[in-house]
Formats: sequence, C-alpha cells, structure tokens
Amino acid sequence: MSVQVVSAAATAKVPEVELRDLSPSEAEPQLGLSTAAVSAMVPPAGGGDPEAPAPAPVAERPPAPGPGSGPTAALSPAAGKVPQASAMKRSDPHHQHQRHRDGGEALVSPDGTVTEAPRTVKKQIQFADQKQEFNKRPTKIGRRSLSRSISQSSTDSYSSAASYTDSSDDETSPRDKQQKNSKGSSDFCVKNIKQAEFGRREIEIAEQEMPALMALRKRAQGEKPLAGAKIVGCTHITAQTAVLMETLGALGAQCRWAACNIYSTLNEVAAALAESGFPVFAWKGESEDDFWWCIDRCVNVEGWQPNMILDDGGDLTHWIYKKYPNMFKKIKGIVEESVTGVHRLYQLSKAGKLCVPAMNVNDSVTKQKFDNLYCCRESILDGLKRTTDMMFGGKQVVVCGYGEVGKGCCAALKAMGSIVYVTEIDPICALQACMDGFRLVKLNEVIRQVDIVITCTGNKNVVTREHLDRMKNSCIVCNMGHSNTEIDVASLRTPELTWERVRSQVDHVIWPDGKRIVLLAEGRLLNLSCSTVPTFVLSITATTQALALIELYNAPEGRYKQDVYLLPKKMDEYVASLHLPTFDAHLTELTDEQAKYLGLNKNGPFKPNYYRY
Repeated sequence: MSVQVVSAAATAKVPEVELRDLSPSEAEPQLGLSTAAVSAMVPPAGGGDPEAPAPAPVAERPPAPGPGSGPTAALSPAAGKVPQASAMKRSDPHHQHQRHRDGGEALVSPDGTVTEAPRTVKKQIQFADQKQEFNKRPTKIGRRSLSRSISQSSTDSYSSAASYTDSSDDETSPRDKQQKNSKGSSDFCVKNIKQAEFGRREIEIAEQEMPALMALRKRAQGEKPLAGAKIVGCTHITAQTAVLMETLGALGAQCRWAACNIYSTLNEVAAALAESGFPVFAWKGESEDDFWWCIDRCVNVEGWQPNMILDDGGDLTHWIYKKYPNMFKKIKGIVEESVTGVHRLYQLSKAGKLCVPAMNVNDSVTKQKFDNLYCCRESILDGLKRTTDMMFGGKQVVVCGYGEVGKGCCAALKAMGSIVYVTEIDPICALQACMDGFRLVKLNEVIRQVDIVITCTGNKNVVTREHLDRMKNSCIVCNMGHSNTEIDVASLRTPELTWERVRSQVDHVIWPDGKRIVLLAEGRLLNLSCSTVPTFVLSITATTQALALIELYNAPEGRYKQDVYLLPKKMDEYVASLHLPTFDAHLTELTDEQAKYLGLNKNGPFKPNYYRY
C-alpha cells in the first residue's frame, strides 16, 4: 500500500483517505503496514547507519483494495533520506525530531520532488480496511466502498452458510395462516406464498439441467397423453419435482401434492407451485401430525378424486388404503420410486391386498444406476460437508449396505481418502464390496473406532441403541436410505440423554458421562434434508416417473393386473436416449446384418429383461 500526501498546490490525484482530529492524549498515528513494507520505505536511523536498530515491527494488515493500492514505489537515494510525512509510526525520538524540527512536515510528490508542508494540527489517517471505521461513518467514496462491500459479503456468506435453510422469524404454523395466491385461490398450504418469485427462479434454473423432461413436454404437449388424469403425489418437493409437476400439467394432468419428507421441502419452490395454481401442502420442518394432515388435504377434497398415485416411500398409498379404501375403485395405477415404497407394494401384493397395478420405478435401470448410484456418490459429500464442515481424509467410515446407494457413498468417501468399511447381508453385494477394495465387517466389530456411520439399507433398526452407546465421542451418524427407521432414534429420546440443536438438522445427543454423537436430520434422508442433489440425475428419474404414469394411465384394460411391474426395457432406453444430446454423444447404429446376427430390432430393446447392467 502506498500513501501519497501532497501540498495544496499539488495537482496529482490523491488516494482518498479519511482524517480526524487527534486529541493530545491519543497515540501517534499507526498504519496497517507489514514489516517488509516498513523496511522498504524507512531509512535506518542516523541517515542510513547500518548498525542502527531496525524499526519495531507493526501488525500486518492487508491493503485496502482500489486503484490506489499496490506495492510501494522504490525511493530514490535522495528521497530515501527524507522521511515521508504521516507515512508510518516512528517510535524513535530522533525520527520525530527529524520530522518536526523545521516547523512542518516533509512531503514527497509523485514525481519525487520534496516539499515542505505548513505545520498543521496532527491528523490520524484512517484507511478503509480498518474495521472499526465501518460502523462510524457512511461510505461515499467508490474505492473505499469496494473494500467495505468485500468485507460485508464475507460476513453475509458466513451467515448464509451457517443457516442455509429457511430462517424466517415467523414461527406461525402454515396451517394457522390464511393465504391466497394472485388468482385468489387458497387451495394450498405453504410456508409463505410471498416467496413464489424466488422459487420460480429456482425452477427455471432446474429446467436447464432437465433436458429429457423439457423434451418430453415439447413432444407430447400437443397430444395431451394425460388428459383427464388426476394425479395425487407425495414426493420431495424441490425445484426438480416442480419441473416434473409442471410437465405433467402440460401433458393434461391435474395434480395435488404433498411432501414425503418433513425436512426436504424447499419453501420457496412450494410457494411458486402454489402461485402457479398447483394445490401443494408442504413446508420444511413439518411435525408428524402436519405430515399426515398435508397428505389428507391432498386426498380428501370435495369434488375431486384421484385416479393415479405417484408415491415416494409408500406413505400416500398407505394413507389411502387406511382411510379411503374406496378410492381404489377409480385409481388406475400406482407409480413408486423408492426401495421402501416398493417393498411395501410387494408386501401388499403377496398378501393379496394390492387392488391396482403398480409400477416399480425404483428397480428400473435408469433409476438404479443413475439416481441411486451417481446421485448419492455426489450428494453424500455435500450433505456431510454442509452439516459438519468435516475433512474426510483419514476418517474411518462404516457404510451399512452395499446396494447402489451404498456403492455411490463408498466410492465418494474412498476417493476423498477415507478408510471405508462395509456391512452387508447379501453375499453377492458383499463380494462386490471386497472386489472394490473395501473391508467387509460386522457393525459390532468397528463401532467403537469409526468416525462416521452411514446407513443405506432400506431396513429397520440397522443402528440400535446398543451401537449408539458404544460409539466414540463425536461420532457422526446419518442415513442415506429413504425411511428414518434405519437408525433407532426413538431410543435416544430418554431422560438421561440431552439433545442439543447446534445447527439446522444437526443435533448433539449427549450421554451422562459427557460423550456425544452428532445426529444428522434426526435419522432421515441426509442428502435431501441437509443439502441438494444433482438436477441432471433427477431429470432421469423424473422422466422415468412421467413415462410410467403415461403407460399406466393409457394402458388398455387387462394389460396390467393387480401386481407390481417393472418399467418396460424399451422405455428405460428411451429415457437414456433423451439425455445423450446433453453430452453431444453419438450412438452407433446396427446394420441390418448385425441386427439379424444378434436377433435384435435395430431400434431396441437391446438387452433382455434379465440383463443386469
């Protein structure tokens, strides 16, 4: 940082600085210059005597940004013996006498000329990067305002990182609010309808990364393949889901929607959907009672009855079976996308209680290989970083389950330098884990030493109270499966344990001896509760869901019986093909001779249903 002080007659432009009167009791002026800068600018005491003591070092302070800042210009030999006025603190009495003995201060102009300034009242120079001045005076000078804005943005960034979820001061439950959108409709329940504009921008961003859905919307909009469909949905309400819902609407469907997870709803997106006319009942941080109330509001509405179900986890299907079983007389089919929900459907089918056809989207190739594997490979790190700010290198992690989700989590953590253990019940998946370089263990064998426990099995009580009691201090516990049943969180709500909320979705559970574990999202799905997931991957899943709805809704009677079906292979391949242009990818086409040799249609499907990718 260079400081130029010139006489009144000087014509050169002076970098803006701030002056204030200095009372007699105040100390000499101090500037935030580094020791190196002081050494470069100040000649030794006694006119350059090398034996003289060096000036006392002063605290370093970064230079204020702006055109006037930069390395100090080298002084000429002549000018080097003349001290610059008000340029630095001099504690040596000789320096002070040298500066003031002629009744004024010596000044160095930009061209190197040394002049003398008249004696004036001492002033203290305050630079823009001195933090205490920010709260005292308004900023009016462009170069100084840049410094202030940089400092302020750093503070704002920290605040937003610490509370990335909605931190509205309004604690009133949305159920107790009377809200209407711009069209006068109140058939929705969201946190704050005024957030709609912000949510709309998020949806528009998501559309850029969801090429297949946008292509499907464009191709099929004229045909309206879902005209007359009344779809009730229960999924994560995110910007990507909003693109799916608006695509379904463009294809002719009417939709009512609730959230399948109490923490994953983006309030601004829910507001944007409500503003667009979609009956949405969801907000981030619902209670258990709110969760079921929202689902009921979607289903139980006068003059409207669903004929299609899009579910994620099976809660919506379960609620209709429990409360409104007669509705299934008009429902044409169910589309389910999660392991947990599919498991429930197979249970109903086995018991003979499944009274409509159901499409198992979760086990389609495009869902398994892309959403479960590639999505979780990226989002596991994002969720852990946002909630704990931890470093993964050298950490010991146990991943429970080596299905597609577990494979993605293990690959990401291994790439970051973590030591990864795997637990698994299936010998085939277990062998895959071993061949991929992971050590297969039982949870009891490593529970005392690991730093992170991640569940992704779709099962219940994978991590029990016994495991939790044996964990080391500050062990992080989280779930990447859909349901919150994998970690026995209920067993932690006992009088002897203390719960301490340290961040949004981050709780310390403290034992009487002071040991604590870090529980993320109360054992619910980590990535969608605490972070986000890649939009492009969700485009693949959402397109698969849309095609499954179209297939079930338009299927002639008798094609699908009251059972659980996989998406036809041809449809899987079509979803994949819609995403290839994003990568400027070019498929090779079979010749007639090659197609005949393989016994295939040139346009697919290219693999039998039993093929495992």
